[in-house]
Amino acid sequence: MNPFIEIGIYVVHTLGSVFLLFVVLRFLLQLARADFYNPFSQTVVKVTNPVLLPLRKIIPGFFGIDLASLVLALLVQLVIGELSAVIGHHQLVNPGYVLIMGALGTLKMTTYIVYVCLLVLVVTSFIAPYSTHPALVLVRQLMEPLLRPVQKVIPPMGGLDFSVLFVFMGVTIIQKLLDATAYSVGVIPGLIIGY
Repeated sequence: MNPFIEIGIYVVHTLGSVFLLFVVLRFLLQLARADFYNPFSQTVVKVTNPVLLPLRKIIPGFFGIDLASLVLALLVQLVIGELSAVIGHHQLVNPGYVLIMGALGTLKMTTYIVYVCLLVLVVTSFIAPYSTHPALVLVRQLMEPLLRPVQKVIPPMGGLDFSVLFVFMGVTIIQKLLDATAYSVGVIPGLIIGY
């Protein structure tokens, strides 16, 4: 492949991945009811507001779920997929296919975010268990809705919280199911973020 084409696709995927990360984080922060005034939350809000606020006028929320963020995530995947196809193959791809793959890629990115947050929780529980750093507070708030139901079934024993292990397992199983679904649909590698 031409190096300029590879560079173009790399730039599109890098910038698209960063913006998609902020959009997915915005959705997850609202879903977890995380602290809106946390400095990291404010950064996510400032990055996503220019595109998300006009979209919210068209797509309202539903029972506390920010549908506009989900639609924006799919639109970002669509734009990235079509730009990658134009740069790499000089043609557009079926938008329906890109949206299906974009939904799978967005779910996969969500599992990556959860995975990283869980790793941060495990590491900081040994290094700085009582830290009030804004980033750690936000990670705890994000993971609490996932960990709390598991902790009700498997409470901490002897100072060890095994709920993180079971959530890790659940996230890994979801990733494997997403990979199997993407394979059965016929994913085109490098077309969308997440695959």
